[in-house]
Amino acid sequence: MSSSQALFIHDSASSSQSLTSATELSELLAEVFGYQQFRDGQQAVMDAALQGRDSLVLMPTGGGKSLCYQLPAIAQTGLTLVISPLLSLMQDQVDALNTMGIAAAALHSGLAPEQSLQVLRQLQQGQLKLLYVSPERALQTSFIERLSSLSVGLLAVDEAHCISQWGHDFRPEYGQLGQLRQVLPNTPVMALTATADAATQHDIQQRLALQQPLVHRSSFDRPNIRYLVEEKYKPVKQLRDYVRKQRGAAGIVYCGSRKKVEELAERLQQDGVRAAAYHAGLPHELKETTLRNFVRDDVDVVVATVAFGMGINKPNVRFVVHFDVPRSIEAYYQETGRAGRDGIAAEAVLFYEQSDAAWIRRMIEEHDNEERRRVEVQKFNAMQAMAESQTCRRLVLLNYFNEYRHEPCGNCDICIDPPKQYDGSVDAQKALSCVYRVGQQFGIHHVIDVLRGSRSQRLQELKHDQLSTFAIGKEQSHEYWLSVIRQLIHRGLLIQNIQRHAALQLTEEARPVLRGEQTLMLAQPRINLVANKARVTDRGDYDKVLFRRLRQVRKSIADEEQVPPFVVFNDTSLVEMAQQLPTSASALLAITGVGQKKLERYGRDFLAAIEDYLDADNEHQLVP
Repeated sequence: MSSSQALFIHDSASSSQSLTSATELSELLAEVFGYQQFRDGQQAVMDAALQGRDSLVLMPTGGGKSLCYQLPAIAQTGLTLVISPLLSLMQDQVDALNTMGIAAAALHSGLAPEQSLQVLRQLQQGQLKLLYVSPERALQTSFIERLSSLSVGLLAVDEAHCISQWGHDFRPEYGQLGQLRQVLPNTPVMALTATADAATQHDIQQRLALQQPLVHRSSFDRPNIRYLVEEKYKPVKQLRDYVRKQRGAAGIVYCGSRKKVEELAERLQQDGVRAAAYHAGLPHELKETTLRNFVRDDVDVVVATVAFGMGINKPNVRFVVHFDVPRSIEAYYQETGRAGRDGIAAEAVLFYEQSDAAWIRRMIEEHDNEERRRVEVQKFNAMQAMAESQTCRRLVLLNYFNEYRHEPCGNCDICIDPPKQYDGSVDAQKALSCVYRVGQQFGIHHVIDVLRGSRSQRLQELKHDQLSTFAIGKEQSHEYWLSVIRQLIHRGLLIQNIQRHAALQLTEEARPVLRGEQTLMLAQPRINLVANKARVTDRGDYDKVLFRRLRQVRKSIADEEQVPPFVVFNDTSLVEMAQQLPTSASALLAITGVGQKKLERYGRDFLAAIEDYLDADNEHQLVP
């Protein structure tokens, strides 16, 4: 056993010293996890944890959040406690860590009593490096008392947006996790999430009592995901045609109702698709079976409500379809982010029609809690604006999360089939001036009413009919100005302040346009959306036949060990094998995701499969 491997099991040798240098962290990264370099921000976050500093980590799904606490856990003394929302996610991560020789366990209600006792014994004897628990378990009095007697080196709170009242998935138990700071006052806290706007970030820091935290915001960009929006015309046929074209790739279809979920799953099954339904009304055992079969590649497509949510630990999802429009950009981003976590090309398709949006808006308006209703309305407004946008979809998403960019992505339906452009400088000046004249205190529709010269009683009471911008845009329709203003928001010239009833406010980017110092090209407003036919045609330059054989080897090993296939190797590793054709242990060790332990456990099987394939190919070429 090497010196670094001894750290995986918390024994006397590993208790004497913590690894903190950049060199030692890099060595562990390669030897244990099989990665040759850190991703953006990972090392800074790890350094903060090892130095005892709190941190707030915003990284996109698939951006490497888990590694931020897993690597420090094996590089220092003490236990790393991970708060995680879903049992399935906990178990998948524990399985993956155990496969790499790391002493990890989870405490949850799905364990048999003797299993729970075994985990508690390991915990008390200092044999664990990572322990995963739910927020409910973490707040139990008995567990808190046990924590006070342990050496906890790091507290990691995953899916931290659940803490915030402004987040799209608020959970009261998460909001109480600040209590753990009283029990572990000297333990650094790492809060991690894929989505959090400014209000949610502030809430997370307050509720977890983070002390001068390192705040790391990775880019929200997922360049391997192609974003597509299609107008609904025959939605069931559109979905069936799309899934057929994916030829057995893994995908998720989100629907707004349980009835629709079951109907669509049945239609896909009739088409010969290995599909299954998932929603909160189904028996628990059936849901668990569906999730397990999907993660283990025994089901290709899951048709689900948002109940099929956080914690879907499956890197090779190739497409996510929204059959109905989501309620917020945060939800849309989280759900589409479940595609392509392995970095390989993936698609996010939204079927959209305005009547769906009107139905969701009515449902939101029926919410009893006035403040919650206001927040949800504002968030849905942003989601609807994205669906109806004439601007690059990726720019809309990134600008929503305050990551301002100006160059279109080239990998969305708007970029592939761009709308006509025109010099929108004058329109922009009219809209921006109107926002300024109403004191930056009103929302989109009020500003449009002023631009179009509405004679409503409210405008007259506010004396906004006397402003210089009143009726300067009367020649254009309400929908026209809605498109213009949404483009200005997406381009970062305006923001909607969610804490001030979505009031429009100018940014610094608006100044040169207002002054006439900068020309602004806008998309000619499309009042009616046009159905999009763009599709990804190729998924890489690797040997597809060998890739399929390697997947069969992986599936066989995974079934034998009763773990999901990605725990053995993810698709990225198999693609590299199919590209580089490694035939020696050292060559296989250079493949992304192949660490020393996995080389020892699985290397022989994969090398044999590659050598057999090459031998068969050579024999085929020798045949006259």
